[in-house]
Amino acid sequence: MPAKRSPKTPPKSSHRVAQAASLRPLKPARVGFGFRVKSGRAIAVALTSAGESPQVLARREITLCDAAVPDSIQPYHAALEVSEQKASKVIERLVKLVKQATTESVTQLLKEWRVADYEIVGAGLVVGSVIDPAKIANDHIRAHALEGQLFRVAMQEALQSNGLTSIAIPEREVYSTAAAALARSEDELKGVASELGRMVGGPWRSEEKTAALAAWMVLR
Repeated sequence: MPAKRSPKTPPKSSHRVAQAASLRPLKPARVGFGFRVKSGRAIAVALTSAGESPQVLARREITLCDAAVPDSIQPYHAALEVSEQKASKVIERLVKLVKQATTESVTQLLKEWRVADYEIVGAGLVVGSVIDPAKIANDHIRAHALEGQLFRVAMQEALQSNGLTSIAIPEREVYSTAAAALARSEDELKGVASELGRMVGGPWRSEEKTAALAAWMVLR
């Protein structure tokens, strides 16, 4: 078996990628990704761990829609604006664009890290809800649920096509799920999640915090 090469510096593919320079000498081998999945985009956080301490390597935003087709951000809402006869064709076209864009974005992201000799162990997806859209009577609310399902499934399929397993966690359950998985209290995890933001530049909002916790769970 060939000797494992030392990981290179984490990829720096766009100005949105913020890295912790102090972490570079550590050259971690294992990386977990956390994604806060939204309509048309996802916030990605790359996390490693040294013993019991998680460390953020980078955060960035990836595109899950076709920038040239604004309706692909909310495909099912777009279908509400046309006749019932045209709706199925509109949805079919826009869903195809979403899946293509998601696969391209995820594949490119993972390729950058793999080229840099990191071992990506899995991904955690933080989503708005996992409710069955068929159970929702209101058209507008159902459209939101259908879009949430679409982007979640598109991410899962893109990750699977790149050889990665993933877990999906509703946003409201992230801290309780992480507490059980990591054997820490929710209050402790909230403090750790806030402190992790000191390692990177750029915004560190609830989206980044929950994505980081999802990444930590796949690293455990």
